[in-house]
Amino acid sequence: MIECRDLTKKYGELFAVDRLSLKLEPGDVYGFIGPNGSGKTTTMRMLATLLNPSWGEATVCGYSIYTGAKEIRRAIGYMPDFFGVYDDMKVGEYLEFFAAAYRIQGEARKKKVAQVLDYVDLGYKRDALVTSLSRGMTQRLGLARVLLHDPQVLLLDEPASGLDPRARIEMRELIKRLRRESKTIMLSSHILPELADICNKLGIIERGKLLFNGTVEEAESEVRKLRGGRVFLVSVGARNPEAAQLLAGYPEVASAAVAPKLQAVRVALQRGYDDGSFIPERLIHHHFKLQSFEEEKIDIEDIFLTLTKGITS
Repeated sequence: MIECRDLTKKYGELFAVDRLSLKLEPGDVYGFIGPNGSGKTTTMRMLATLLNPSWGEATVCGYSIYTGAKEIRRAIGYMPDFFGVYDDMKVGEYLEFFAAAYRIQGEARKKKVAQVLDYVDLGYKRDALVTSLSRGMTQRLGLARVLLHDPQVLLLDEPASGLDPRARIEMRELIKRLRRESKTIMLSSHILPELADICNKLGIIERGKLLFNGTVEEAESEVRKLRGGRVFLVSVGARNPEAAQLLAGYPEVASAAVAPKLQAVRVALQRGYDDGSFIPERLIHHHFKLQSFEEEKIDIEDIFLTLTKGITS
């Protein structure tokens, strides 16, 4: 659905996007993350045919961004991080205006507007002025607007930016619903934990360069490889300091230390050791009462912090 090959945008000597290559299959939800100024918005604008690249190629729904701009704009829904609304329009009028731009006519237009308003739970605000909406409602209205023509590809640039916790949850649930409908979605966000249960693929960009592109599982594997051995969390209650001292003495263990916030001992294995089953076995052998044992989870924040340096272009 989306394919980029050496896509590049250069301003003078500055590379905003530097030879970016990626591929999204139908139904993919792609979390596009990076520091401010890393090139996320520039990439999305090029894919939406709103910005011409310096060189490189990209296709969306099989159309080239150079020769198929009209076809791409009909096929996608692009929601920028900030978008304007018309002050003197009601919510229903605002959506009918854009539905008309997509040449949805007559009763079909009214039906479609009602449908998308219901989809984003804004039906009760149909007759309210768009300027009276909260930030969260305005974001949902923006999502409703890009869904009017039922696009198969969605480019969502920071859809949860500036939202309060409840509004972020509502936006996340809407995106998960779109995922279940097999939409192909490229989603940028700074709220990294919220991407974990939405995306099946990740792209990490810094200074215009794509540092990582692959599945979430591949990203976790890359982080483990960079960190060294696997890491486990084990708890024996009040005797955690004793357990840490015991485990640190084994040759398979690179380090063992109490993590007070986790109320557990964090045990990092030496590179090449994957089996941590000896940890509970040896603790029980030394008469510790095991309360919990698990491998330390790698979340998207860990992946992001490990693979980037926080440098912008």
